[in-house]
Amino acid sequence: MVNRDLIEIFIELAREKNIERSELGTIIEQLFLFIIDKEKGESDNCSVIVNLDKGEIEIYVEKTIVEEVDDDHFDITLERALELEPELIDLKLGDTFVEVVDPADFGRRLVANARQFLNKRTREVQQQYIYEDYVQRIGEVIIGTVHQVHRENTFVNIEQTELRMPRNEQIFSERFRRGDTIRALVKAVEVTPKGPDILISRSDDLFLYKLFEMEVPEIEDGIIEIKGIARKPGERSKIIVHSIDKRIDAVGACVGMRGSRIQSVVRELNNEKIDIVNYTEKSEVFVTRALSPAKPIDLYIDDDRKYCVAIFDEGGLENAVGRSGVNINLASKLTGYTIDAYTEEEYAEVLVNQKTNLDTFKGIKKGVLKKLASADIVSVADYLGTKKFVLVDEIDLSGDEINSISTVVNAFISRNDEPEEEIVEEVATEEVEETPAEEIVEEVATEEVEETPAEEIVEEVATEEVEETPAEEVEEEK
Repeated sequence: MVNRDLIEIFIELAREKNIERSELGTIIEQLFLFIIDKEKGESDNCSVIVNLDKGEIEIYVEKTIVEEVDDDHFDITLERALELEPELIDLKLGDTFVEVVDPADFGRRLVANARQFLNKRTREVQQQYIYEDYVQRIGEVIIGTVHQVHRENTFVNIEQTELRMPRNEQIFSERFRRGDTIRALVKAVEVTPKGPDILISRSDDLFLYKLFEMEVPEIEDGIIEIKGIARKPGERSKIIVHSIDKRIDAVGACVGMRGSRIQSVVRELNNEKIDIVNYTEKSEVFVTRALSPAKPIDLYIDDDRKYCVAIFDEGGLENAVGRSGVNINLASKLTGYTIDAYTEEEYAEVLVNQKTNLDTFKGIKKGVLKKLASADIVSVADYLGTKKFVLVDEIDLSGDEINSISTVVNAFISRNDEPEEEIVEEVATEEVEETPAEEIVEEVATEEVEETPAEEIVEEVATEEVEETPAEEVEEEK
């Protein structure tokens, strides 16, 4: 009766904790072994069998038959063994005797330890269930409810499971409140002393992929492939799509009728701009598409080095680069090419820098030029593209040597940036703006009147004329 009542208590507790029936039997076995180990110091010679269906708990202890008992947990006398099992008449000293222990013998000790142990074990079992469940769900989009919002983490609940979304895995422009329902990607699951740490993300590239997969059936069916994603969460994303079936337009399928499909994704991502690019093996076309919405007027591509120079008009360069360089960086990431964007005038200057060698300047010593040449730094462009630590650590240039080179190079660039004609025009303009001709005349006239009244001026002029050119000299001169 005691066994059955005890098992009923265990079953009810397991039901509350959502523990499977098969797991409960193992927990009960571990509970009795834990109590034995705590009281006797060892439980290796013990075994517990639990039958939930019959409501039975059987505990067995293996003991050695001895003449004198040193430890009743391991030893038993022959007389005591025959008393417990009279039918085993063949027993002798040194044999192993299996003693059956009644669970009721544990009494209050069982009650005192059972709940604490069971709570601990059920917690461990639940954590193991959660870990195994979410490990299989990595890469899956889940829907949960925001439970807590901290500065560095947002905690999302799904049933009784807590998931963590760090700040760097969120879209920077989003702000959540307790009770909000959100979607996120299960990114990773880690084991910690406090239980499984389930990491979710809304900024991961795979989250964008999964959203399109949910909205575009052709992607889920494998007709359309997403071959690459480049993303700045909350600002802009670019994706490469390719249709296996030539009859289906990959971009059109992703956009949907009147933009219905892509708008669903954009709303989910807090109005993040999304550029969809059709894949092509032609590098020039591919780079041009990746740079959208900007349109280059010319491209210079080196396929071997994976390098591209894109030329834009004055208005198009700003769109090509984007705010904080987002557009051109995403295009580079998407295509795998290093892309540099210039206007026509800027690129002409770059070409001048590439053609101008450092040895043409007088301000750089020959020893310094040799050190630079040893690292293939020959032209102005080479020097401008070299990091300072390379000059210091690898080429072993001093601070004064670097400053002397920079002074010469900067002076050269300044001359190229401001042609003489422009300088003259600029100076002329500044003079006119600072002192217009009318103001100068008025100022001079005013000063003369104040300093020398008209009468004095006439007398002074007359005197000067007489002193400088007497009449006789004037006549002779005529």
